[in-house]
Amino acid sequence: MSDSATGAGSGGAAAADDATGAAGGVTGAAGLAAGGVTGPSGLAAGAGDGTRAVRAGLPEPVKHEPTLPGPVFAAHFHLPGDVTGPYTYGRDENPTWTLLERAVGELEAPGGDGAETLIFASGMAAISAVLFSQLRTGDVCVLPDDGYQALPLVRAQLEAYGIQVRTAPTGGDAQLDALDGARLLWLETPSNPGLDVCDIRRLAEAAHARGALVAVDNTLATPLGQRPLELGADFAVASGTKQLTGHGDVLLGYVVGRDAEAMAAVRRWRKIVGAIPGPMEAWLAHRSIATLQMRVDRQSATALAVAKALRGRPEVAGLRYPGLPDDPSHEIAARQMRRYGCVVSFTLPTRARADRFLDALRLVDDATSFGGVRSTAERRGRWGGDAVPEGFIRLSVGAEDPEDLVADVLRALDESAA
Repeated sequence: MSDSATGAGSGGAAAADDATGAAGGVTGAAGLAAGGVTGPSGLAAGAGDGTRAVRAGLPEPVKHEPTLPGPVFAAHFHLPGDVTGPYTYGRDENPTWTLLERAVGELEAPGGDGAETLIFASGMAAISAVLFSQLRTGDVCVLPDDGYQALPLVRAQLEAYGIQVRTAPTGGDAQLDALDGARLLWLETPSNPGLDVCDIRRLAEAAHARGALVAVDNTLATPLGQRPLELGADFAVASGTKQLTGHGDVLLGYVVGRDAEAMAAVRRWRKIVGAIPGPMEAWLAHRSIATLQMRVDRQSATALAVAKALRGRPEVAGLRYPGLPDDPSHEIAARQMRRYGCVVSFTLPTRARADRFLDALRLVDDATSFGGVRSTAERRGRWGGDAVPEGFIRLSVGAEDPEDLVADVLRALDESAA
């Protein structure tokens, strides 16, 4: 894959590059606690992204047991005597979570360096856990004003708890001007759905100089696109619902951080709120991560091809894709991203034209969310939570053959002109 399709790749600032029950003899929770989970997954320090994705989180091999043990369905565990060990009650820990948390940690923070990972029932559960565990009445929080459409709901709840919220756009590192006195800076880069990019390292250094924590929503980039902790962030947060799992069948979120005290507060919030994933969802997510590198490379390359094809269309305005050399965010993205993602955004002249375009697509489902193996697109303004034109389209590129997808998009544009 060339650097033009995958971001900084080999030349950017970023670094180049059991668990079922006793039946059938498969190791249970006790076997994991005894050391199966803490093995190195066979990963060398400099392992490539594909090798890392395929092997992330796997327990040490045990004869006659599966490579990736199945999900552990348990509300409680045998616990005679005093409370010891990791697995006591299903709201606190689960062996299937442990494997997935290890896998995500190996992607977001290769080598560990004290990083801890916690998984959640959804991306919003993960976002809420960081914000509401770290902020108190009287604190100041800085949010992007062009981020995920649920952030205004989060802002309202923060303000109801007496937390002051400031907002600024993602582009141009505009949040720098709102940092004085802040307790926490929240970044979303690339932003959803506008695809602006901010300089994580620059903003993190400025925030830390003022005593603020930094959290980065890494959903759109994935850990194969960028690693916020390596760029100075305190937390990497994401919705695993999207490209991380990639099949549109799992709701999941995660938080990764290195500060033990801060992560203990996030863990405590998860326990109090009970925002936990089911073991089946955790197992499906772990299974899906094995193909992450193949999916991300294919989708990033095809997204670039789609963006280039749209660039020459007179009815297309506001085209954004960080991988385009002339995109306003490309310079920053090329410094900190290794792959540019699967989402392309653009605007058609009217709402009616956008609706006709979506109706004309044959290989692209009219659906929300992004990152799946099947391409999706939607007129984002239909939700009412994003400050976008009525004809704004968010297109999520799947794993279809690039030539087929480009042809379908161009044909739909032609047919929708009438």
